[in-house]
Amino acid sequence: MSQKIVRVGIIGGGLMGKELLAATKRWDALVDHPVRPEVTALADPSPAVRDWFINAGVKNIYEGYAQLLADPDVDVVYIAVPHNLHEEIYLATISAGKDFLGEKPFGIDLVAAKKIVAAVQESKVFVRVSSEMPFYPGAQGAINYVKSGALGELVEVRAGFLHSSDLDTKKPINWKRQVKFCGAIGVMGDLGMHVAHVPTRLGLKANSVYSMLDKIVETRLDSKGNEVPCDTFDNAVLAIKGKSSSQEREFPMIWEMKRIAPGESNTWFFSAMGMNGGVRFSTRNPQVLERFTYKDGEQSWIETQPGHKGNWPVITGGIFEFGFPDSLLQMWAAFFAEREGLLGDKFGCARVEEVLESHRVFDAAMKSHTSRASEELEN
Repeated sequence: MSQKIVRVGIIGGGLMGKELLAATKRWDALVDHPVRPEVTALADPSPAVRDWFINAGVKNIYEGYAQLLADPDVDVVYIAVPHNLHEEIYLATISAGKDFLGEKPFGIDLVAAKKIVAAVQESKVFVRVSSEMPFYPGAQGAINYVKSGALGELVEVRAGFLHSSDLDTKKPINWKRQVKFCGAIGVMGDLGMHVAHVPTRLGLKANSVYSMLDKIVETRLDSKGNEVPCDTFDNAVLAIKGKSSSQEREFPMIWEMKRIAPGESNTWFFSAMGMNGGVRFSTRNPQVLERFTYKDGEQSWIETQPGHKGNWPVITGGIFEFGFPDSLLQMWAAFFAEREGLLGDKFGCARVEEVLESHRVFDAAMKSHTSRASEELEN
């Protein structure tokens, strides 16, 4: 099968920018994919980052993003920059007519997200938002089980992303710990779209939110050894009154986003329980998908191993374990296939409407933190 070459420019060559370049080098693991992405350009203010991409063979290297957006040899852009730069760079990319995949939270706050989403909707550019964890085979199995209707009337839904990355109080401060770069929503902006992606894709809406937001480490040392305020929220637990189009009764949804979760490394999870059945999956035990059934008074948990079964078919044998690089490859495979109109009924990347819904939840959570009461979502 012939593949269409798509030339990709990266704005922000940090960890995830480098991961994209690595993913393109594994592209032959995908079976009959219609597109072959090639990273042709990089824009980053750091000389060390630019040198890394030069050594990796990327031809067009720029210090500023405007130069990359003017590059005629760039078809698609991946933007991975701090949240305070989202509005400026995303709007410029839309204005340049470039399709792109943007990092969450797609704007430092709800106001910025609205501006960006409105610009996307008024344009002809194809835009999606990064959220790779739901591409694990076990996560896909859980999503499909909920969609099958096997759960019956929903009782409770839980979703979360748990880190221990800031458990070390001696870890120097970075931009994610500072409101001026990360935004007042803190960890919700950093991890929240990963948590919101599956519930929103399943059509589970939030009506109101009661939030428990926590600043645990108040100060950290900067690069010069000075103690500076760590003013973003480390952890967030949201108690949400959820609504499904298939039932009248509201049900509880719990969203957890934590950068200080003792005992966890990088755990994403999703579970949904209903009157007839349930399902749960966690990347902490990624080779297991658990399904619950209730019939004739008997309750049973069934454990299955989903294997290495990608959303897009791969050459990798089903007996091999699936990991983060695989989920990242699957996310990009979905992005490029959907851009070509060839994704079909496969699971897709987060949409701008979904990220806007997540921002409405986080905005209500901030209001709840102030009022110490449940807050309705803005319409």
